Amino acid sequence: MAVPKRKQSRANTRARRSQWKAEVPTLVKTVENGKTVYSLPHRAKVVEDSAGTPLYMEYKGRRVADA
Repeated sequence: MAVPKRKQSRANTRARRSQWKAEVPTLVKTVENGKTVYSLPHRAKVVEDSAGTPLYMEYKGRRVADA
């Protein structure tokens, strides 16, 4: 395991850590059955029945997995 030769200063540590930033995900707006739905692009979505029970997963209009 690598061990630093010298102690890193508090300023350097904080400057390095400050580069990690959370990003707002880009959402895609679609209208389904008169309702506006926001979803993440390039991800499978869960298709539910009217009671809210998950049925299967869908991607680009195709069934890709069972939920």
